[in-house]
Amino acid sequence: MAPFLAYEDKGPHTSRLPLVLVHGHPFDRTIWTPQLAAFARTRRVIAPDLRGYGASPVVAGVTPLSVFADDIASLLDDLQVGRCVLAGLSMGGQIAMECWSRFPGRIAGLVLADTFPAAETEEGGRARYAMADRLLREGMRPYADEVLYRMVAPHADPAVAAHVHRMMAAAPPQGAAAALRGRAERPDYRDLLTRVTVPALVVVGADDTYTPVADAEAMHAALPDSTLRVVAGAAHLPNLERPEEFDAALEAFLKRVDA
Repeated sequence: MAPFLAYEDKGPHTSRLPLVLVHGHPFDRTIWTPQLAAFARTRRVIAPDLRGYGASPVVAGVTPLSVFADDIASLLDDLQVGRCVLAGLSMGGQIAMECWSRFPGRIAGLVLADTFPAAETEEGGRARYAMADRLLREGMRPYADEVLYRMVAPHADPAVAAHVHRMMAAAPPQGAAAALRGRAERPDYRDLLTRVTVPALVVVGADDTYTPVADAEAMHAALPDSTLRVVAGAAHLPNLERPEEFDAALEAFLKRVDA
């Protein structure tokens, strides 16, 4: 049976651990274009479109993080990937935490970029449901216009900003709304982080206002074996805004996990 998710699967199948990249909301797998180019030269790199995003099927309603995680597990099964390094950005980082809670034996290293582990507040949950309704009512373009220069820093390369805006504007509103509702109901992963038994890399843009440096520092402190990298000059998407710095941190981490 064909995989449920659309995905990129690039690079040689070697003894190095595959790298699996999980995007956030409201993006698609092209958010990982620099990392696919950098790392697929030497290892297998897999980057799916989450359900409701990109070229993957759109499922309306509510998509809990557990469903996203099960989709990742099914894709790994379909692609015959046993263990991997799992990297997630923003919502993708929360999905990566959910993956650890569900199938830790398949994860040899965990990368958490511009994300946070706490459960949603009651007020935050109401805001996510309200935003879901707004996206269905207005479409994605007004939202993309509004949040662009929080996703990337105001001084970001114009080509990067344009790429980010295109991804957001093209996201299916039904899929984005379903993900927002699911995140409103997410569990608290803070205690889970204290029980992670593999190396972890925590990365954050220095100018990120969605998930500030303090959130990254708290995750770093909670994880038993982690490295923290703060990327200067980047906001919520350091992998696109400052790919050289992001990739250097990821390369050093991969070398350690491979060893």
